[in-house]
Amino acid sequence: MGKRLMKGNEAIAEAAVRAGCHFFAGYPITPQNEIPEYLSRRLPEAGGVFVQAESEVAAINMVYGAAGAGFRAMTSSSSPGLSLKMEGLSYLAGADLPCVVVNVMRAGPGLGGILPAQGDYFQATKGGGHGDYRLLVLAPSTLQEAVDLMGSAFDLADHWRLPVLLLLDGLLAQMMEPVVLPEKSSGPPPPKPWATVGWTDKTRPRAIVNSEFLNPVDLESRNLARLERYAEITREERRLEYTGPAEADLLVVAYGSTARIARSAIARVQAEGGHVGLARPISLWPFPAPALAEAAKKARRVLVVEMSAGQMVEDVRLALGGREVRFYGRLGGQVPSAEELAGVMNETMREVG
Repeated sequence: MGKRLMKGNEAIAEAAVRAGCHFFAGYPITPQNEIPEYLSRRLPEAGGVFVQAESEVAAINMVYGAAGAGFRAMTSSSSPGLSLKMEGLSYLAGADLPCVVVNVMRAGPGLGGILPAQGDYFQATKGGGHGDYRLLVLAPSTLQEAVDLMGSAFDLADHWRLPVLLLLDGLLAQMMEPVVLPEKSSGPPPPKPWATVGWTDKTRPRAIVNSEFLNPVDLESRNLARLERYAEITREERRLEYTGPAEADLLVVAYGSTARIARSAIARVQAEGGHVGLARPISLWPFPAPALAEAAKKARRVLVVEMSAGQMVEDVRLALGGREVRFYGRLGGQVPSAEELAGVMNETMREVG
């Protein structure tokens, strides 16, 4: 199938339709507005339902209802909007409901600014809502990868019965790149015997969607079972891409848009004779700690680059067992240039000697 030049938000929205998304509820906020705008036209054409909710809180609870009825459901927002959805996400996780959430990150905290940033890592990976729960978090660095991961996100959500978060920033969402779109899924949706579709089959128990268990024994049992599932996800879904020499003077760790800028910077440094590798986490939770530790074994120095004050860097330090890790970050929607990062890399390697 041929390539199409598409804007990031629109490519993600079309990929969702082709992955079988049947329901979307959302509320406008920059810089993700093209996702609901595109789906308001496209989803009804494909036989789905689009709702512009009265608020972010309403949108996530509508997704709860659609997911509970067995539909592939989705919402999208940007940083402050995701904060408002956190209670609903905790409810979705507590009821073991699958859905897909797209967060197009912008600068914060508070209303911040509308330019790209990566300050939502903690919110995404540590659980921005209440209780013991996790979201499976995927971070693309190109539009093609975003399209591909959107299809995977719905499959993973259904397989593991949890919300999956696609985490990207305004740079990826607003840029245009050629993408190859997948064929529309034509197969039947996976069976969901737990879905609340009416008790027409009296041979199976009633389907009940619920996250409230007032008996502490029952609630602990539910949480322990969920933790076992999270442990299995951790074993099976960790993803990291490494590019570079087997032995590097410097290992750069970055994700999303920052990783693609770092890749350009590394090309500059390598052209000058430097030996630099790039480790790019694709799954932010579960964090690919073992693969990262392996990539860092023969590197003399490790540098983490983020468009934040330093959030993923904490997981990198944990993964590397206390080893010294340098950090470079930009804030407020400031996007580092390849030239800027090349200078930081050269400076870090000179410190090694």
